Amino acid sequence: MNEYSYWLDTLPAGTQNVELRTQNSDLPPRADVVIVGAGYTGLAAARQLARAGASVLVVEREQIGWGASSRNGGQVLTGMKLDAATLVATFGEAKARTLFDIASASIDRLEAIVAEESIDCEYERSGHIQAAWKPSHFKAFHDEQTLLARVFHHQVHLVPREEQRREIGSDRYHGLLVDERSGAINPAQYVRGLAAAAIRRGVSIATGVGVTAVQRQPGGWRVQTTKGEVLARDVLFATNGYTNGASPALQRRFVPIGSYIIATEPLDESQAVALLPKRRMAFDSKNFLYYFRTTTDRRLLFGGRAEFGRTTPDTTRRAAAILRRGMTSIFPGLAAVRIDYAWGGNVAFTRDQMPRAGRLDDVYYAGGYCGHGVAMATYLGEQIARRIAGEPIDHPLFDDRFAAIPLYTGNPWFLPLVGAYYQVRDWLQ
Repeated sequence: MNEYSYWLDTLPAGTQNVELRTQNSDLPPRADVVIVGAGYTGLAAARQLARAGASVLVVEREQIGWGASSRNGGQVLTGMKLDAATLVATFGEAKARTLFDIASASIDRLEAIVAEESIDCEYERSGHIQAAWKPSHFKAFHDEQTLLARVFHHQVHLVPREEQRREIGSDRYHGLLVDERSGAINPAQYVRGLAAAAIRRGVSIATGVGVTAVQRQPGGWRVQTTKGEVLARDVLFATNGYTNGASPALQRRFVPIGSYIIATEPLDESQAVALLPKRRMAFDSKNFLYYFRTTTDRRLLFGGRAEFGRTTPDTTRRAAAILRRGMTSIFPGLAAVRIDYAWGGNVAFTRDQMPRAGRLDDVYYAGGYCGHGVAMATYLGEQIARRIAGEPIDHPLFDDRFAAIPLYTGNPWFLPLVGAYYQVRDWLQ
């Protein structure tokens, strides 16, 4: 079993040239903007800033897309992490509708960039299904369908349990909510394509370079790295679930949580079609949810927060065993199928499960996507880049007063308790 992301083995050999062109060069002595992190957020911001005429250096401690940008399930989903009812209860109908529209706009931007830059990343509007774990959850889908239509002008349709096999080859669930607007993407191919697009615009990307500190000085910043210092007018931290002590302010606001995925061996075509006949993205209605999809080479990717903590080799192996049991409980016909890949990666949660961008201690940031970030990270990267470039924009997700989490300094000691809480809720609900 390969203990790394399946998506990495789908990369064309030529995309490795993106790193070969950047990783061994000396750092420039200065740049208009230094961006920390070469994932969706940082690369989208870099591309946007370069288009505005700025000199941009992206520094990445590992390789391009090393974090969640090459490890996620490739689900490009409508809405926010918070469901429609929670958005309305938290923000009121008017602001909830604005936030939902922003999520839709983020998908539009991703699609536009893929088209503009001719990024070959297997993107398609597949739609998604949410599967009811319990009969009561399907009843709640009716309320959600009504709310989505009335407040958000967004149409979904419901599939009762007796008809759900036209969408999913399982009898474990109790009906489905189907949203045709969501999409599917190969995340590693997308992040490499985004990097190549940024380089074409004149962005410099330095991999294998960690940032250790940033220090204010007249007219800008001194960025200290493992390969020397760079002077910058502005700095953007785009590190999300991999934020470290180089940005103490973000460490007190972003909670890294592990998400894990397994991938089967390639399945027979008839078997793969039977699992998800329309190749939709799928996830269920538990708090401790499962999510799954099929790939172009007919594997089933099956993921979830099987371990409620940060990823390590040990947690990844334990999570793989848990996910295999979950997979076979939903698809018993896969009991004898080989697991070829198992991996994990960190996503970043905020206290209220809403993404943010803005300026903290005079340093720009964007992140906190709560596992819902393929499109949103691209979008917020562009939005914060527009602000850095001097555009006078006001945005509902910009927050320069982003409150720290009490008693939290970057070590998420409370995650096992949170995980236990949500497991109990799944049992009781």
